[in-house]
Amino acid sequence: MAKPQSRVEIIREIELLRELRRRGTEPHRCYHPYVPQLEFHTRGKDYNERGFFAGNQLGKTLSAAHEAFYHASGVYPDWWPGVRFEKANVGWIGGDTGETIRDTSQRLLLDRPGKLDGDADKYTGIIPIRLLSGKPKMASGVPDLVDHFSIKHVCGGRSYIYFKSYSKGRQKWQGDTIDWLWLDEEPPYEIYSEGLTRTNKGQNGQLSFMTFTPLLGMSKVVTKFLKEPSRQQIVTRMTIHDVTHYTEREKQDIIASYPAHERDARAEGTPIMGSGRVFAEIVEQDILEHRLLEIPDWWRHILGIDFGWDHPSAAVHLIHDPETDVVHIRKTHRKREATPIVFAGGMLSWPKIPVAWPHDGLQHDKGSGVQIAKQYKLAGLNMLEERATFEDGSNGLEAGVTEMLTRMQTGRLKVDSSLVDWIDEFRMYHRKNGVIVPLVDDLLSATRYGLMMLRFAKPLSDCIPKPKKTWRDRLLNHTGAGGSTSPMAA
Repeated sequence: MAKPQSRVEIIREIELLRELRRRGTEPHRCYHPYVPQLEFHTRGKDYNERGFFAGNQLGKTLSAAHEAFYHASGVYPDWWPGVRFEKANVGWIGGDTGETIRDTSQRLLLDRPGKLDGDADKYTGIIPIRLLSGKPKMASGVPDLVDHFSIKHVCGGRSYIYFKSYSKGRQKWQGDTIDWLWLDEEPPYEIYSEGLTRTNKGQNGQLSFMTFTPLLGMSKVVTKFLKEPSRQQIVTRMTIHDVTHYTEREKQDIIASYPAHERDARAEGTPIMGSGRVFAEIVEQDILEHRLLEIPDWWRHILGIDFGWDHPSAAVHLIHDPETDVVHIRKTHRKREATPIVFAGGMLSWPKIPVAWPHDGLQHDKGSGVQIAKQYKLAGLNMLEERATFEDGSNGLEAGVTEMLTRMQTGRLKVDSSLVDWIDEFRMYHRKNGVIVPLVDDLLSATRYGLMMLRFAKPLSDCIPKPKKTWRDRLLNHTGAGGSTSPMAA
């Protein structure tokens, strides 16, 4: 017969059940990030300035709201891969106006106005009421807008979160020292710069993250992150195809509901591009494929390379199936401010296949006087003897782009779905006043050169250097294996 429970044991069991119920109802415990969201969080460990460009209603703000809670409370989930705060900290959250802050980031963190004073069981804010230190301080001018609030950190101290709008101007972003900055919706560049300056002495350096749909096109902020990034700046993308909270039919209906010129931004997180994308008529999913598991020995390989310094150097591995005339893009490599030997070093595991290169490889380095293409050859790449041209000797940009477009339209150009850098360039490649803009196009240029010189692609077996024969091999070939004239038999 079971021993009856004591009053203390009964109370403990009730408390445990309450705790389990609480854990099950707190929204922050139900956050399970999609792959791009997880990548966004992970990159916080290696990059101080992150941009999360995503379509509408896909979860970009939700991701940053959870990260803000984790930092302020020090309550990190077991799976957390990003940067951590071991001490109480101060963070700023920015938005277009007080109204948009109240209805987006504030709503996710603290639920809708009035919920803090109502039934705790109906409260859906990411930050648990039990962790708040007193009531939030309300702002003036906008109904129900919070100015700031404090939250208990696991170290025992108190963290503070302040809400700030871009509409107040740069001066309202000066003065304080903070530990992290979250900008929800794209900020003016001067606001971003001023806000980042506030983090100069933060616990984890200049830690900032932005979440927005790039509807302003190639603004100064977007251009800085995509075209001229510092070593601490990185962009993560999330498209409507990355999420599962919509069915495929719903995704199609949502995309169709957007104005044509906004679809790339609202569904893919791609900046609106001037007078139009070069590959706008191509459905992205039609050119993507999962990694090839088996590559026949007789398929041919070639590498396209684009030289750079201020903009990245780039390399693309193309594999050609001569029977179907389909080109598969298998690998990419892109690196900024890399000397030939450093850039080539990033491809040490790649096969020594022929390399197609552009006309600027004929130029001579100002320091050494050695031709650029030759420097890459000395660094170990199997450079073709001549620069990239079509068979007729031409090398026009438009002709190269037309070749790429035609292959995409006819299903003869496939890209590994894991090559996010190549896909990003594909999404952003655009024209302005009818002219292709040379902006974030390094991998596409390398692809173009590879396609131009596809006639020089070779099977891998033809690219592996044959071992040099030793005097013993030559002698055995001359006398026959085991021949009596071998010196060893004397």
